[in-house]
Amino acid sequence: MKCLVVITHPLQKSLCGYLAEKTVNKLADNKHDIDVLDLYEQNFSPALTETERESYYRAYDSSAVDEHAKRLQEAEAIVLLFPTWWFGFPAMLKGWFDRVWGPGIAYDHASNFGPITPRLSNLKQVLVVTTLGSPWWVDRLVMRQPVKRTLKAALLGACAKKCNLDFLSLYNCEELNDNDIKIFTNKIIKTLDKWR
Repeated sequence: MKCLVVITHPLQKSLCGYLAEKTVNKLADNKHDIDVLDLYEQNFSPALTETERESYYRAYDSSAVDEHAKRLQEAEAIVLLFPTWWFGFPAMLKGWFDRVWGPGIAYDHASNFGPITPRLSNLKQVLVVTTLGSPWWVDRLVMRQPVKRTLKAALLGACAKKCNLDFLSLYNCEELNDNDIKIFTNKIIKTLDKWR
């Protein structure tokens, strides 16, 4: 499959960076066509521009993100690697969703502002690999997994309804030992081994 790997972390030598390296290596071992997009390395600007916002309900002006849009539309699988901060997406990744997953790219507006029509029919698999400083019970029981719910219901639910989502969260990431990281890395590998 053509896999778009989106990495969002300001530090190259972070835990997310390590997990991204292992993920890309596994995708390569499994003979997937890999397109790596490191949003910080590319200095992606997350802020929706005035031109983009004004054109949102007409003919969306995606000219500033056309290359990103092309990569998104070509992807059959996406891996998102990022830290969860304040139980949400990092600003850089949220901005990528705001600007790139726009009308005419990821979906179409209904003429009467009714339900939108998905456009990412090519997208079959999404894997999220995210790190959290909090324990699992805070994310799952108290916050009810806001990042997963947003991605599943709002983004994929609107833009790629037939897409399968795997969501792997690494909790207590400031307190992990090498064995904890190895166990989690094996979860990533097992998930990617299911992709054919």
